[in-house]
Amino acid sequence: MTINQRLEKLREEMRRERLAACIFTSTDPHQGEYVPDHWKGREWISGFNGSAGTAVVTMNAAALWTDSRYFLAAEEQLKGSEFQLMKLKMPETPTIPQWISSQLTIHNSQLTEVAIDGMTNSSAFVEELIADLRKEGGLTLRTNYDPLRFIWADRPPVPENPVVLHPLKFAGEDTPSKLRRIREALRKQHADGMLVSALDDIAWTLNLRGSDVHCNPVFVSYLLISQTKTTLFVHPSKLPLETKAYLADCGVEIDDYSKVQQGLRDYFEYNILLDPDETSYTLLKAVQREIVRGQSPIKTMKIVKNSAEIEGFRHAMLKDGIALVKFLMWLERGGCSKLTEMSISEKLTAFRAEQPDFKGISFDTICAYEQHGAIVHYEATPETDIPVENRGFLLLDSGAQYLDGTTDITRTIALGPLTDEQRHVYTLVLRGHIQLSRCIFPHGAAGTQLDALARQFMWRDAMNYLHGTGHGVGSYLNVHEGPHQIRMEWKPTPFVEGMVVTNEPGLYLAGRFGVRIENILLATPYTESEFGRFLQFEPLTLCPIDTAPIVREEMLPEEIDWLNAYHAKVYETLAPHLNAEEQAWLREKTKPFTK
Repeated sequence: MTINQRLEKLREEMRRERLAACIFTSTDPHQGEYVPDHWKGREWISGFNGSAGTAVVTMNAAALWTDSRYFLAAEEQLKGSEFQLMKLKMPETPTIPQWISSQLTIHNSQLTEVAIDGMTNSSAFVEELIADLRKEGGLTLRTNYDPLRFIWADRPPVPENPVVLHPLKFAGEDTPSKLRRIREALRKQHADGMLVSALDDIAWTLNLRGSDVHCNPVFVSYLLISQTKTTLFVHPSKLPLETKAYLADCGVEIDDYSKVQQGLRDYFEYNILLDPDETSYTLLKAVQREIVRGQSPIKTMKIVKNSAEIEGFRHAMLKDGIALVKFLMWLERGGCSKLTEMSISEKLTAFRAEQPDFKGISFDTICAYEQHGAIVHYEATPETDIPVENRGFLLLDSGAQYLDGTTDITRTIALGPLTDEQRHVYTLVLRGHIQLSRCIFPHGAAGTQLDALARQFMWRDAMNYLHGTGHGVGSYLNVHEGPHQIRMEWKPTPFVEGMVVTNEPGLYLAGRFGVRIENILLATPYTESEFGRFLQFEPLTLCPIDTAPIVREEMLPEEIDWLNAYHAKVYETLAPHLNAEEQAWLREKTKPFTK
């Protein structure tokens, strides 16, 4: 069916159910950023495949809300359908309740009920939506209806891939120890137990990994923890005998995934901690005990890496660096004839796959040539794939999953002659990247307090980017890990030693080109003074930064010193693992950049 045919099918259901509108978000029952195909209802109904967006359908109109990362991509993907693009954070963009109300008024509709799947949307989101709809003329929200069950004929099943052990030598802490720490943290929050919905939190707690979610080594499940009992709700067919025996040894009971609501009804402690941003509205309503609303303590435990996890990151970065050097040398030596964005992306993955313990990519590679580089989350498809030439910029944002760590790196590569504008923009981005990398900051500072360091020079040129500057990275887990971030919007999570975060400023000139440079950083001790403890960032990523586009006159001496020191480390670390030809190439790419 075409998108418009799907809309007509949906509207047949809406007529039967007397619904004014249906809302389709990008989430699943676990509020993950990346979701299994079974829950990609927003993509199915709208045709837009970005990771963030909300589709809304009334009897007479359809609209899709998404953020600045996807404005250009969404415009392209929505062409030919009824869907109107709504640009989030733009002053002219109405909220979803406002738009629904206006559509009902325009078409003089007497219907007042709006449907959303309460199982796939967080309690916080649904409760706010209920209040906002009520303000818009008394609209009500129905949460027990999923129209996709009736109209999505070939809907993929819920995945049932095997769940495997994550070796203790990589995890660094066993599951009984983690459960003890979680229960201690719960007591401090005056909670007797908690429901864990976030799949990466479950995988981290149990030292298990899966393959249910594209690029993320997690498995579909829930974990119910009380002071005396731990239950994993998962399809039993997913658990090999070894995994079942391991869970039994850890004191973890197993129940079927479909029985989590009953498990919450049977929960016997006095109260239970639920994170309203992670717990679905339907599950929260199933609880019959006192609810303590708060953030899961697992998140702040997981983001501080132990020594084994840090060592794993170093090993993963070494392997990734070796693969990237081989790839970049191949790209440069082979020239760009007959290469396209997709063929370049495939070759990079092939180089990574040669490395030990490679488990796959950590997200879909962004290989964007020239004007495509201005689309922040561009992903080449057979329809959009274009050949590259020996000129301009290639923006390459990619990452890998290794058994000992997760990587995420962006390099913008000059394939040949550049314009003065391209060189200036590249230098602005690089300077921001360097200033954030070399900063010293108080222990406990928030990422928002560091964000301006990466933007200061572009702001002076009245330029900016609308995405975050940095996100956490999992330890052979999700490539996006929070709650700590470096971004303009206030994110209060304090930085402490042992946390990893990306550093990825960028600038995007629509229709022309984009530039982004990204490393993963580790927060480490710097010094302690009468003013307290101070931290610094250590780059973990090992890959040369292209110096050809740099406007030398715009760089400060301290920035050149940092770049030369970084390149010296890259060469010293990677060279022993390369052949003579690769060493010579890397020596040239990391030679000192003169002041």
